[in-house]
Amino acid sequence: MKVALIGATGFVGAALLKELLDRGHEVIAVARNTDRITLNSALLEKKSVNVLDTEALSKAVSGADAVVSAYNPGWGNPDIHEQYLSGAKAVQQAVKTSGVRRLIVIGGAGTLQIAGNYLVDGPEFPKEIYPAASAVKKYFLRDLQPETTLDWAFFSPAIEMHQGITTGRTGYYRLGNNSPVFDEAGRSVLSVEDLAIVIADELENPRFHREQFTAAY
Repeated sequence: MKVALIGATGFVGAALLKELLDRGHEVIAVARNTDRITLNSALLEKKSVNVLDTEALSKAVSGADAVVSAYNPGWGNPDIHEQYLSGAKAVQQAVKTSGVRRLIVIGGAGTLQIAGNYLVDGPEFPKEIYPAASAVKKYFLRDLQPETTLDWAFFSPAIEMHQGITTGRTGYYRLGNNSPVFDEAGRSVLSVEDLAIVIADELENPRFHREQFTAAY
């Protein structure tokens, strides 16, 4: 299949790009600066686009079977809250305009719930990532959930899914919906390599339609 991957140079995007190419999928890798992509493949097409340019982005993803958005304006960005909202909405509109119907958005663990309460709203949620996480929640509830044109899915990673997780690519995971998946030790953990497997598996064999899902070991 042909997949348009937005945010292909980021932490999650880079792992997903490798997984998709290794599986033999054609990938349109979209990023502000695709010169940062070091992978080479006959299956890879690079397109440097500003996501806020919805016309250019729509043209870039046109012809794909599905779009995956791993968009993130950067954790160190002081305006990350507003820029995430603007960018995520622009991606959604561009995909609609392109005629592609399948969109998978990779969000954050803050949108998961325990006992009906969003993690991002809890007192122990890390303050340093709250601006970004609250923007993701706002976008998901306000803009993506009401979407009826696209066949969308919203992926919330495990609570512990970061560069410090060195499990690597195991191929093992358990799926969930809007609540964290915990292991026997009470942890919700997943490597970025296995996150890429989750998303690639969902692209190949869709299970989630206009709903949220998550995964962890």
